[in-house]
Amino acid sequence: MEANTRGTGRLPAAFLTPGSSSFLDFLADHQPELIPGRRGLPAGAVVEAPHGTTIVSAVFDGGVVIAGDRRATMGNVIAQRDIEKVFPADEYSAVGIAGTAGLAVEMVRLFQLELEHYEKIEGTVLSLEGKANRLTTMIRGNLGMAMQGLAVVPLFAGYDLDLGRGRIFTYDVTGGRSEERGFAATGSGSVFARGSMKKLYRSDLTAQQAATLVVQALYDAADDDSATGGPDLARKIFPIVSLITEDGFRRLTEAEVSEIAVSITDERLINPNGPQAPLL
Repeated sequence: MEANTRGTGRLPAAFLTPGSSSFLDFLADHQPELIPGRRGLPAGAVVEAPHGTTIVSAVFDGGVVIAGDRRATMGNVIAQRDIEKVFPADEYSAVGIAGTAGLAVEMVRLFQLELEHYEKIEGTVLSLEGKANRLTTMIRGNLGMAMQGLAVVPLFAGYDLDLGRGRIFTYDVTGGRSEERGFAATGSGSVFARGSMKKLYRSDLTAQQAATLVVQALYDAADDDSATGGPDLARKIFPIVSLITEDGFRRLTEAEVSEIAVSITDERLINPNGPQAPLL
């Protein structure tokens, strides 16, 4: 009969000899109630929770940029003006969150642990394709909550060390994954942001130009979507913009982003609709 370790200060043997490199699988075996998607709501319950909105990303020559606005909404009310929606997943990838903010942040933290756990167990970094697949599993596990109105729809971007270039992946609420070419957007303002990038994007962008592109796209999204927040010069709240290259993840400083945002805002005072693409 197995000895009882409760109260002795010793961990069960299963905790010391995990049989899988997946932290998510380990958690599902031992404490499944800690996984966000395993929690149910009482029948008929309706939850009003803050929602994050628009995330954009674009590939440039040497990497990928990912950015998010700072507004969270709850119905027709602004719940928070300075929420953070872009997080490093590991050294060479990042996640931008759209959907139910609380669940999304919890999912990102669990995803970060998943990648760290894999690296410690296997002694190597998971491939970018593998990271994208792991995130698919986590989103699919949240389907029950999504059907109750608490959806999480992230955007995943990273630098592929094997291919030597940036890549972008988008998801639906069922975990369906698509790799995007050049640029992508998710969230309530994504239609407007994608339209903006569609006219301004080109494959030979520098890192600085790509950062300017995504801030332009967020500005256009905020111009037409009330749930997306544009640069707030009065409160000095600016989008979060991060670059991922062969040197790893780097979040642009507030000074760097504010310089881009102020330049764009000044130009919009002259041309409210922003830069114009040529007809041919």
